[in-house]
Amino acid sequence: MPRAIWSGVISFGLVSIPVKLYTATESKSLSFHQLHEKCKTRIKELRWCPHCDRQVDYDEIVRGFEYSKDNYVVVTKEDLEELPLPSKNIINITAFVNAEEIDPLYFNGSYYLQPEKLAQKPCALFMHAMEEKEMVAIGTLALRNKERLCSLRVLGGNLILEMLLYPDEIRVDMKSKLPAAKLTKQEMTMASSLIDMMAQRFNPQDFEDHYREALSALIKAKVDGDETIEQPESAKPTHVVDLMEALRASVENAKAGRNKKSPQAEEEKLIKAVRKQASHRKAADKGVSAKEVTRTTRAKAASRKKPAAKKRGAA
Repeated sequence: MPRAIWSGVISFGLVSIPVKLYTATESKSLSFHQLHEKCKTRIKELRWCPHCDRQVDYDEIVRGFEYSKDNYVVVTKEDLEELPLPSKNIINITAFVNAEEIDPLYFNGSYYLQPEKLAQKPCALFMHAMEEKEMVAIGTLALRNKERLCSLRVLGGNLILEMLLYPDEIRVDMKSKLPAAKLTKQEMTMASSLIDMMAQRFNPQDFEDHYREALSALIKAKVDGDETIEQPESAKPTHVVDLMEALRASVENAKAGRNKKSPQAEEEKLIKAVRKQASHRKAADKGVSAKEVTRTTRAKAASRKKPAAKKRGAA
């Protein structure tokens, strides 16, 4: 069971629902450590005080806000706990809105809420009511040194909490108009046709992190003792001279793309190519030609496919 990052209550009118908050997503990115190039030892980052000229332990560190250059005011944990916030340990529901009214640009992190054992019925009532009305709840809660705006919605059997940005945290002008351009009717028709050709239902399972798969193959090859694998040559961007010609070519590519292999097959093909390159490079270091490696690989594959010979006298 994952560890809750917050616990409190949902305040819904006169109803209070005790809940715990959990992170709904996780990053699958591969991370690296900093090493000393000479000895390959992992680098340590020390908390160093330049005034005392020594390393500082974590329990010696306090929070400080810089109100002017090199001048700080200390804010303690007790100061933060005593802040007069109505949203402290409470998700205070203030409104219900249609989900379409919230632009995705405001979303800033997904979490899920689970009720305490004695609060399962009021939580179910809250979820069923929102599902029936097809609305999401808007509220606030204090988390990580900030009062945050949030929305609560039903997703299957889950109560999802989305952190929302405040308007002054949005950089782009959401009221700006479309860029002015002289577009012909034929260009618009062709662009619309291309969109229609590529239109489909969104299925997250159709998409994979190809960079992570290729990087994993590279790391595995290095762990196995192979040298750095050369990157396959990628298609270079071309300068668009004729917009209509580019649109026509895009439509043709979209038609041809429907007959291509699945992303999973393409990814397996990439990994096989990476491993093949690693084998050839390793063999080259030993003085073995690429043809010899290919011949040996094919012989091994053929032997695996060939059925075992039956012994004489077998029943």
